[in-house]
Amino acid sequence: MSTLRPSDLAARRQLSKMLALGAVGLFIFGWPAVGVSATETADRVLVLKSRRQLLLLRGGTMLGSFPVCLGRNPLGPKHAQGDGRTPEGLYRIDRRESQCRYRHFLHISYPGPADVALAAAARVSPGGDIGIHGLPGDLDQFGPVTFDWTDGCIAVSNRAIDEIWARVEVGTPIEIRA
Repeated sequence: MSTLRPSDLAARRQLSKMLALGAVGLFIFGWPAVGVSATETADRVLVLKSRRQLLLLRGGTMLGSFPVCLGRNPLGPKHAQGDGRTPEGLYRIDRRESQCRYRHFLHISYPGPADVALAAAARVSPGGDIGIHGLPGDLDQFGPVTFDWTDGCIAVSNRAIDEIWARVEVGTPIEIRA
C-alpha cells in the first residue's frame, strides 16, 4: 500500500479545482484548457525550471502549458553575465520585440534591484537582455529542441511563442522558480 505525499494531495486538490471549473484540457505543447478562450490574456506567467515548463495563468486557471529550454547551465539562479543561468525570482514582462533574431521576444525585467546588489557585491555584471523567445528562423521545423542552449533566456517552440505572444502583455508578472 502506498502512502500519499503532501505534494500528491496538493496536486489532487488542484486537479479537482480545475475539473470543477471545467478547465482541464491538453496542457502539453501549449494547447489551451477546455472551456478557456484561446484569446484570453494571462495575468501571470510561471516558469518551473526543474520541470522545464512555462504556465500561462489567469485568476488561478491555467490557460496553457509549454515545454521550455533554459540557459546552458540551468541549476541555480543567475548571478553574473555569461554564467549561462536563467534567473529565479519575481519579474515583469517589460517590453515586446518582434524584429529580432528569434521569433518574438518578451523581455523580462531582469536584473532587479536584488540581482544588481548581489552582482555588485561579487564585483561582476549581472547581465541582462533576458526574455522568453522562440527559435531562430524556422529551426523547429526539424523537430523539438530538447536541450538547454540559451545564455539565460527561456526558449520555446515557434508555435508556442506565437500563442504566448498573443496572450501576454507588457506589465504581466512572471515568476521563475527553481
